[in-house]
Amino acid sequence: MIHTFQRLASLLAALLLFSAVLQAQDTLRITLPQAEQQFLQKNLDLLAEKYNIDIAKAQVIQAKLYTNPNFSFTGNIYNPQDKKYFDVSNKTGEYIVAVQQLIRVAGKRNKEIKIAETGTRLSENRFFDLLRTLRFSLRSNFFSAYYLQNSVNAYQAQIASLEKMNASYELLQPKGVVTLKDAIRIKSLLYSLKADQTSLQNQLNDIQAELRILLQDNKTYFIPMADSKAALSDSFKQVKLADLIDTAYQNRFDLKLMENNLLYNQQNYSLQKAMAKPDVTLGAQFDKRGSFVDNASFFTAAIDLPFFYRNQGNIKAAKISIDQSKVQLNQQKLTVENEVQSAYIKALNTDKMLQSIDPSFAGDFESLLTAITQNFEKKNLSLIEFTDFNESYKNNILQINDLQNQKMQAIETLNFTVGKTILNN
Repeated sequence: MIHTFQRLASLLAALLLFSAVLQAQDTLRITLPQAEQQFLQKNLDLLAEKYNIDIAKAQVIQAKLYTNPNFSFTGNIYNPQDKKYFDVSNKTGEYIVAVQQLIRVAGKRNKEIKIAETGTRLSENRFFDLLRTLRFSLRSNFFSAYYLQNSVNAYQAQIASLEKMNASYELLQPKGVVTLKDAIRIKSLLYSLKADQTSLQNQLNDIQAELRILLQDNKTYFIPMADSKAALSDSFKQVKLADLIDTAYQNRFDLKLMENNLLYNQQNYSLQKAMAKPDVTLGAQFDKRGSFVDNASFFTAAIDLPFFYRNQGNIKAAKISIDQSKVQLNQQKLTVENEVQSAYIKALNTDKMLQSIDPSFAGDFESLLTAITQNFEKKNLSLIEFTDFNESYKNNILQINDLQNQKMQAIETLNFTVGKTILNN
């Protein structure tokens, strides 16, 4: 008995805490399109990843720049003949002026531009793949919250009825009209329902926390609004598996990331081979008085002799990276096909189970619950029959909500694996 009252106190404390949290937050009914719009506008992970695209575009600008010419000036520090410091005068002084320009050969600049442009596409691929992942989390949590909220609400009718009955039994039991055993059984059933409801509410609170992070709004308690008949739709059956796989090939940015990674490594291999060819430095020099004649002018050209360093290691590494990228790309293609097929089969199986349930079952069960309660109050049913039916009602309502949630999760997983929202709920 003491344990029962301790449990009741814990439940009441949890309910009071949840009530305080709701009072501190705004409550907002939100549809899925509204949630997605707020997500796209405010999610900080997306905004941060988007900066990487701008950084990559800046690298393209950098790759297009030419190297600067080099200017040098050499002047006399001390003229011992005329005893002058820093004598760079035209009459007695000495100075040398030179200008040099690096000329890059083998198309290195154009190759670096192409690599930078591919780097931009890689950043875009990462951004859109992150968008795909976060959007899936948002839509998945949205439907989980919706059906959990339905399950929490489904307890209300039972709890309200049992609270009324429990209050009556507490008045009648001292008078001997009902037994202590029956009064405790009703109270126990009431506490059990409240405990289950609190457990579901805690699960819902965890999902609400994830929604608030995704939507960047810590001051709002979101109440998802969805079409209750969406889970009964079987429109996805009209889409063929082969078409879904083809769509995934076109829209999965993690696959495009692997394709562009292969292209990047191929371009890098081409660049590394070009780097083995030495660049040329051209220049001009003017020497006032230090050469074989006064006012001497020279043309200069310089090139590294490729005797030892021919970029051999980097070329070999780039070649190996191409082979590695090909393996990763083939693996990603297999992964995409497997994920789409697995998600499609899961959606079919869940739909098959859900379609086997009579749509009017839940409504009939609720009507029957009212009738059962009335018959129990009229002493037409035993307490055991009444409690058994309440337990069956609770389990069946939870199972139906869970099946509908599984169906929506399966559809969202299918959208996620395809890389495109082809099935709107």
